[in-house]
Amino acid sequence: MKKIYYILIFTLIAVIVARYTYIAYGKYDYYYEKYLNATNKIVYGLNAPRGRILDRNGKVLVDNKGINTIVYHNLDNIDTLSVARTLLTILDDVREADVDSQKNFYLKYNETDNLLTKEEKELYARRKLSTTEVEEIKKERLDKYLGYSKEEKQIIYLYYLLNNGYYYDSKIIESNVSDKVCALVNEKNINGLNCEYTTERIYLYDTLNDIYGKVGKITKENKDYYLGLGYSLNDMVGLSYLEKEYDEYLKGEKAKYLVNDDNTLTLISSAKQGSDIYLTIDIDLQLKINEILKKYLDKSKNYKYTKYYNTSYVIVSDPNTGEIIASTGLSKVKDSYHDVTTNILTSSYTVGSVVKGASHTVGYQNDLIEIGKKINDSCVKLYQVPTKCSFKRLGLIDDITALKTSSNYYQFMTAIKLTGQKYKYNMKLDVNDEHFKIYREVFGSFGLGASTGIDLENETTGIKGKKVAPDLLLNLSIGQYDTYTPLGLSNYINTIATSGKRYALHYLKEVRNKNKVVYSYEPNLLNVVESNFSRIKEGFRQVLYNGTGRGYTDLKYKPAGKTGTSEVVYSKDVTTINHTYAMFAPYDDPEYSIVVMSPNIAYNNRQDGYIAPINRYISQEVSKLVFEK
Repeated sequence: MKKIYYILIFTLIAVIVARYTYIAYGKYDYYYEKYLNATNKIVYGLNAPRGRILDRNGKVLVDNKGINTIVYHNLDNIDTLSVARTLLTILDDVREADVDSQKNFYLKYNETDNLLTKEEKELYARRKLSTTEVEEIKKERLDKYLGYSKEEKQIIYLYYLLNNGYYYDSKIIESNVSDKVCALVNEKNINGLNCEYTTERIYLYDTLNDIYGKVGKITKENKDYYLGLGYSLNDMVGLSYLEKEYDEYLKGEKAKYLVNDDNTLTLISSAKQGSDIYLTIDIDLQLKINEILKKYLDKSKNYKYTKYYNTSYVIVSDPNTGEIIASTGLSKVKDSYHDVTTNILTSSYTVGSVVKGASHTVGYQNDLIEIGKKINDSCVKLYQVPTKCSFKRLGLIDDITALKTSSNYYQFMTAIKLTGQKYKYNMKLDVNDEHFKIYREVFGSFGLGASTGIDLENETTGIKGKKVAPDLLLNLSIGQYDTYTPLGLSNYINTIATSGKRYALHYLKEVRNKNKVVYSYEPNLLNVVESNFSRIKEGFRQVLYNGTGRGYTDLKYKPAGKTGTSEVVYSKDVTTINHTYAMFAPYDDPEYSIVVMSPNIAYNNRQDGYIAPINRYISQEVSKLVFEK
């Protein structure tokens, strides 16, 4: 019995010592902050400098620069309306308060019960109307009372900046002011009002800036989201794309102060800069690809029928990880270039025969393709539908040469078999939603018409046609119905390169804090596609060696890939052509994939069928860059 007693006492002492050690050392900072918050006033400084954004080789893409910022700390409850009037004498080009702010100000400083009817006052007294409802009623009737001058509207605007957020928040009144204005503010010696040295984002290259995203103030629309994450209303946060996605790493820690009895501040902990994020991007490769696009956007005017062409996209990625190594969208309007890289995830296009690897998979998965069986390429004529053919008669083809020569007829036969019917000339083909669903589910498993898992917001998955009709099922099978994003195409070709492993696309490589890696992105396998990839890859190899894609990539890199051409209704009287190319290499051990897309490369107002070879020339040069870098 004594032995058990001693064991219990020893165990209890060990638990107490362990708990004390944990609290005294492991959680000291946490409990010390709790103590300070409970017994003192704690205030925080402005946002700490954000972490930098760097490329895969450590080159800085986004950094911070110092600026003068007017900041207000409401420490002793002084008259902010007086402060607003003083600020107006210092600042230039102050905005005017909006109507809602003017109404709120009027309600605060004027007697307004006369705006209510006797019945409304009685309802309010009997609590049938809430205070909020009464204020809204008053606001609706205030318009004729608002006669503020421009100067008064500016004072109201400054007044609300001074009172925005919580009482002890540091309020940013104006950023990036001149040294002269900064000196004037400090000379006024108004308690709580200072001009401080803060930072703002700078972008070191003229590309990908929209992909990096924007930083700004918390808005009404996203207030609840950020407050739920523990942010303060005055925090500067990532508002879009990578800045938003990885804000938790980039934001840093604000300085912490103790408010003394005389309203002075004692620094408890200094601001800490946020962690740096390293991207998968190779900025040198990115810039060289941009130069190639600029060259051919400039040259396009020398080719026939390029009136509507002004944009091309290129994506380079690693099929084995989903890393995006370069991604660009460049548009030329008049004589100016515009970075439209975000279109790779927000805009979609019909892409044509490039999707036939997925179309073949529909056939393989549903036992609709007899491997190696040769058929004679021909045309399909359905009831009340114009004859549909390949771009020319291709002779005897099997499943591999159908890809090599880009046979439409082969895909049409597969689609007809999917319906359970046998093709007959001028037949009435019965199709239903399920047939379209089968194609779309298979395409989606490659990333076509589905999320690519990209670590960015606002990704669209393209447009799915709503109409169900026999000819549209055939069109779907050759990439002439639904639309897909350039990112979707990158996901698709990567899945073929890896023989069915579909990895999420991503820009983040790792996060470092003072050169210590705190997070590394691990490849995210989204799904595995079952298909006869050995034959699809062989078909794609033959496309580039002696098929429709010959000349797009030098054969010394051992490439495999597919081209696509699709017609698009550009306007009521104009039909244009989209050109697409997707490839990977080496075909037996893929290292990189490339997608090149050029919408509206030609138009239908011509007789000779000529299409400028711009997409092929871009592909040639980008391939050389990627595989010889």
